Amino acid sequence: MGIWRVSLKAVYTITPSLLIKKKKDFTAGIKYLEKLGFKVLNKRPITKLPSTRRKVAQVHAAFLNKKVEIILAQRGGYSSMKLLPHLDFNLIRSNPKLLAGFSDLSALLNVLFERTGLITLHSPMVINFSPPSRFTIRSFLNAVNGFPDRNLFEGAPVKVRRHGRARGRLKGGNLITLTALMGTEWEIDTEGAILFLEDVDEKLYKVDRYLTQWIFAGKLRKVKGLILGDFRGIKDQDVYNILSSQMKIDFPLVSCPYIGHVKNKITLPVGARVELNTMQKALTLL
Repeated sequence: MGIWRVSLKAVYTITPSLLIKKKKDFTAGIKYLEKLGFKVLNKRPITKLPSTRRKVAQVHAAFLNKKVEIILAQRGGYSSMKLLPHLDFNLIRSNPKLLAGFSDLSALLNVLFERTGLITLHSPMVINFSPPSRFTIRSFLNAVNGFPDRNLFEGAPVKVRRHGRARGRLKGGNLITLTALMGTEWEIDTEGAILFLEDVDEKLYKVDRYLTQWIFAGKLRKVKGLILGDFRGIKDQDVYNILSSQMKIDFPLVSCPYIGHVKNKITLPVGARVELNTMQKALTLL
């Protein structure tokens, strides 16, 4: 079995964002999860996008279900942040499960940790399992098996922008999604964080605008470290230049293309304490 299979864990799929457009992609993702050893409790594809109220009910039902261990989003897109004012965080805290997804799910992953203390997974979703790469499988199974490999960067390329060593809570995700939370009660707390950011198919001027807003809002002033993931369509050097031209970078900063909307995807535990060590090019779970 080894790292390529998982001790039987029950997965419940949810649709907090958009639907998978093609039924075959949903079915292929479910079959691959089962091939890895997961027991998928709800395998029937949803054909109509639920309302916000129904999405919230779906999330609550998943957390209340005693059989469920992992709550896995079908896919990202937009609108999952609309669930935040309606979620019962006491219910969620009292029924701990692993919530997993990425992209638009970044809003839920970070807020859930901050409101309940539950670690969430910035991970592939159902649509990303049709089929996943070997690296993606290994990293995901490492996460759901309790991180026997503590170096989250194991096997991933890492480019050091500024050397250093720092410890903090791992937070972050999709840049445009987390930027949209600024100025609201759901804005994430970046003080003392090892922060990671990624985005996909955004124009350079928009990424410039978002990152500049983070700088102006002081959201990067007290981070312990920063990881720039993949920004598909934009060179990582250009993303770094937006930051370095506007602020003094006095914390360790690296680029890692295996974070984001990419085939080789690292599964990251949002809320976990980690150490970023640039000399070793390691992000270690503490």
